[in-house]
Amino acid sequence: MIVTTTQSLTADIRIRTGEIGDAETIHATIQAMGRGLDMAGKVTCTVDDYRQFGFGPDAAFSSLIAEVDGGFAGLCLFFPIFSTWRGRPGVFIQDVYVDDRFRGLGIGERLLREVAAWSKARGGDYLRLEVDVENVAAQRLYERLGITWQTKDRAHAAYGDAFVALAGK
Repeated sequence: MIVTTTQSLTADIRIRTGEIGDAETIHATIQAMGRGLDMAGKVTCTVDDYRQFGFGPDAAFSSLIAEVDGGFAGLCLFFPIFSTWRGRPGVFIQDVYVDDRFRGLGIGERLLREVAAWSKARGGDYLRLEVDVENVAAQRLYERLGITWQTKDRAHAAYGDAFVALAGK
């Protein structure tokens, strides 16, 4: 379990591993992200999806929760990946969110650093993520931390009917 605590000038910031009891908070956060990106209609997950797939021995993802003075301040949802070319494990960050009230306290950076440390402790030597094209503030943060835009990669995806057809119905 990851737990780190630091004091800022005005707040006690704590980063901890997400637990099954956080499923409602994770769900609410992802919904808030969808609204913030004007894509609320694309968020179709449920609290039970997070409970089922985010916890237990076969969890599909891990999460970190940031708290300020005991209240929710941010979330990072991630999972391990592997590079066949590098021959090394790494980590993919699916979502990073910091509540508007707590931006500017370094919480996003702390979450990213904790995930990188989590991966490194498991032999990982790289981190990947994707960012919305219009989220310039996040892009600046990532680049300041050395998480650079990859010009040679292009994300492809199959969802819905395309995925069902690919999987053979």
